[in-house]
Amino acid sequence: MVLDAVEHVERRWAKQLRGTEFAVEDVPPSDPAPWEDGGVPLGRTFPADSGGPARVVVYRRPVEARAVDREDLEDLVHDVVVEQVAHLLARSPEEIDPRYGDER
Repeated sequence: MVLDAVEHVERRWAKQLRGTEFAVEDVPPSDPAPWEDGGVPLGRTFPADSGGPARVVVYRRPVEARAVDREDLEDLVHDVVVEQVAHLLARSPEEIDPRYGDER
């Protein structure tokens, strides 16, 4: 599902995302980022640094826990990827994908 969401976003933003790594981890680390509001994050963006590539990570267990069925899971994964790419590119999620947040 993450690969499908990434492919969808990369169709429009391939140049800006060149070199970005996308990953899935089971759970987020126990040290939240300063901008996270205290809830369990569904994903996180790590900007490029020290010659390493930027990374977008989707946290599998928190995403699965919030989804009510497979279709909801697909929508949620898509939205998490879009949100993290938006954060990485300093754009709004709606700029990254105009369908962001829509019921598909």
